[in-house]
Amino acid sequence: MFDWGAGLCTVKTAYMKQWLRTPLLGEIKMASITNDPGGRRRLQFVTPDGKRMTIRLGKVPKKAAESVARYVEDLLAAKISGQSILRDTAAWVAALEGPLYDKLAAAKLTEPRNTLTVREFFGQWLENKQASGYKPASILAWGQSVLCVTKRIGDKALGSLTHIDGESFRADMRSHGLRPATIHKRLGHARQIIEDAVRQGHLVSNPWKHVRSCLGDPSDRRAYVTVADVERAIEYCPNVWWRLLVALARFGGLRIPSEAFSLKWSDVDWERNRMSVPSPKTERLGKTHRVIPLFTLIRPHLEAAFDQATEGSIFVFPEKYRVRATGPGGWAGANMRTTFAKIVRKAGIEPWPRIWHSLRSSCESDLAQSFSLSTVTKWFGNTPSVALRHYVDPTDESFNKALGWVPEKGVSKSVSLVSQNAAQQVPAAISKELRDKPQPKAGQPVMPFGATGCDSKDNVKRECMGIEPTGSFVQTPRWF
Repeated sequence: MFDWGAGLCTVKTAYMKQWLRTPLLGEIKMASITNDPGGRRRLQFVTPDGKRMTIRLGKVPKKAAESVARYVEDLLAAKISGQSILRDTAAWVAALEGPLYDKLAAAKLTEPRNTLTVREFFGQWLENKQASGYKPASILAWGQSVLCVTKRIGDKALGSLTHIDGESFRADMRSHGLRPATIHKRLGHARQIIEDAVRQGHLVSNPWKHVRSCLGDPSDRRAYVTVADVERAIEYCPNVWWRLLVALARFGGLRIPSEAFSLKWSDVDWERNRMSVPSPKTERLGKTHRVIPLFTLIRPHLEAAFDQATEGSIFVFPEKYRVRATGPGGWAGANMRTTFAKIVRKAGIEPWPRIWHSLRSSCESDLAQSFSLSTVTKWFGNTPSVALRHYVDPTDESFNKALGWVPEKGVSKSVSLVSQNAAQQVPAAISKELRDKPQPKAGQPVMPFGATGCDSKDNVKRECMGIEPTGSFVQTPRWF
C-alpha cells in the first residue's frame, strides 16, 4: 500500500498541485474554465475557506484561459499546503494589474496592493513626528524635505518607487541650484522616511538606499571672526542684552538663540567660575546640560546683565526676547540674524556668512589651539569628527607661528629616553638571573646560559639562527 505521508514529505513543490488534486484532499480539479456565449470565458474555483469564486476573463483564447487556471491552481496549492509559490507564478502575479489582481486578493490568494501615494505617506509620517513631540526646528527641516519630494512625485504610488525616481529627485534639486549640503540633507530625510515605510511593511526594501549626494565642504560658508571685529560690533550693540548675546556666542560658543535664551541665573556658578549651559538641541539624547568655564571675556558682560536684571527673574534674558521663540517655528521665530547683521554693518564691518554659527565655530577654533580637542568638544557639546568638519579651522596665529618652526635634528628625546631605559633594564635582568642561578663547582665546565643536556650547544646555535631546537629535550626560550 502506498505511504501517502512519505509521498507528501518527499514530493517536490513543483508537483504539489498534482497531489492536491487527489481524492485524499477533496477537489479533483481546483480551477475550471466555463465557456460563455460570444467567446467569453469564466474561471471558477473554490477558495481555501470554502467560498466559490468566479473570475470573468472576457474574450481570451482557450490556451490563455488554461494558463491563468494553472497559475490560480498553483496559488491555491501554495495557500492550502503552506508552501511558497513557484517562481513563474510569482513573476506572473507581480505583472498583474487591474480587476484580476483585485479578485485574487479578495480570494486571499495574493496580498492587497498598496495604493498609498507618496504624498499621503510622507504627510502621515510628518504628522506622527509632530505628535511625538519633536522640536519645531526638526519639524521645519523635515517639512521642507517632504514638500520638496511631494512636489515632484507626490501622486506616485509608494509601492512603485524606484531607484531612478531617487536619481531624478536629486537631479531636480541640482537643477534648481540648491547647495550640496541642502541636497545631501533632503536626500537623507527622504531615505529615512522611505526606510520607515519598509519597517511598517509598505515596502519590501528601500529603493533609494543607494541614492547619495556629496555633502560638499562646509568650510566654504564658514568664516573666522577675529576678537577685534567682535569687540567692535559689541560697542555698537543697542543694550546690555545684545552685548551679552554676542559675547556668549563668540567667547563661550553658545548656540544662538536656543541655548542663550534657555540660560538661567541658577546655571551661573560665580564662585567656581563655571556655567551650566542648557542644550535644547541634544536633550532628546539625554544631554540636557554641559558645563563650560566662565571665560574672562564673558564675565564682565554677564555681571552687567545681572545688575540690570529685574528682581526675582529666573532667566538671564528678559521675557520679551524669549517670547519670540514660543511660536510654531520655535527658536527659528526669534529672527536674531537680521538685527545682528544691521549691528555689524553699523560697526563698519561686512557681515560674514552664517553670522551666528561663525561666532561659535571661531570660538572653538581658538580653544582648539590651547586645549585638547576632547576637552573642547565636551565644552561645546559636539564630537571631534563634527568639530573638525564643521567648526575648527586653522587660525592666522597658527600660520604665523608655523613660519618659525623647524623640525628637531636627530632622534627625539622621547625615543632616546625609551631606548636608554630599555638598554639599562636588559643587563640588569640578566645579572639578576645570573645571581639567582647556582654557580658551577671548581673545575666543572661552564655551559652557555639557558642551555641544557648534551645537545645544548647545538640548541643554542639553532635558536640564534631562528631554527627550532630538536632532540629529546627542548628548552623553552626566555624572553627578557
